[in-house]
Amino acid sequence: MNASPALGSAGGWPQASRAAAAGIGLWVFMGVATSLFSLFLVAYLMRISAADGAPIALPWQTGLATALLLTGSWLLQWASGAARGADPERARRLLQAGGACALAFLAAQLWAWQALLAAQVAPAGNPAASFFFLLTAMHGLHVAGGIAAWAWTLRALARTGAQGPAAWAWRVALLARYWHFLLAVWLALFAALGWLTPELARLVCGVDGGLS
Repeated sequence: MNASPALGSAGGWPQASRAAAAGIGLWVFMGVATSLFSLFLVAYLMRISAADGAPIALPWQTGLATALLLTGSWLLQWASGAARGADPERARRLLQAGGACALAFLAAQLWAWQALLAAQVAPAGNPAASFFFLLTAMHGLHVAGGIAAWAWTLRALARTGAQGPAAWAWRVALLARYWHFLLAVWLALFAALGWLTPELARLVCGVDGGLS
């Protein structure tokens, strides 16, 4: 007897089980990534609180990158809604637009790096710049991983769209969830790198600004 349409199957594994397993795996991955970024942010807080701590002025391209990532997150959320509503064509268009925003985000990040290097703000010899390049590079790698998942999701949508939303809607929902995570991490990085002053860092760390 055929598997029920609500569950579907792939290699004998019901879609509901695959979705649940993938969802748990994504939560675990996001938890590990959150811990990693948190440790680096604490290290940045401690370093900027030192007597020679001095933040850098973020290039305007980082604001553009923020807008692109926010737009991409919205688009993927709408794509998830279209997927749940069994509208594969609209979901596909929204997914394509969200992916385009992700690619543009990476381009804006490279542009920001170029702007800093042109202003003689290099990683070597400038602790704040070193953390900027490190943290944005780490985040960019996570975005690149999300783009790979986005391409896989588009492929799955094209292959299983006719089978009904149970076959692919969960993939779109997980992708949207990951994009929201990327946005939250980026906003935390943007706030720390752009607004965290040495004085505030010293207050948080309980460090006397006069000590080296």
